[in-house]
Amino acid sequence: MCMAVPSRVVSIDGQMAVVEAFGQTRQTSLMMLDEPVAVGDYLILGAGGNFAAEKVSEETALAAIDYLSQVLEDGLA
Repeated sequence: MCMAVPSRVVSIDGQMAVVEAFGQTRQTSLMMLDEPVAVGDYLILGAGGNFAAEKVSEETALAAIDYLSQVLEDGLA
């Protein structure tokens, strides 16, 4: 099973952003997005995490993060 984890933008430098998810940071390209991105926005990264694939609402991101946190805590059924 593959799950996309929403990642919060912590900094932006041109077309590159540093994003954070579950305490881990990584750099990702913003070149494939059609809409502007700001620090604090949430992104879904493409396979490998090299490119942001989609911007999602904070509500959607936090619900997904909460669910994934529960799965990690309880284990997969």
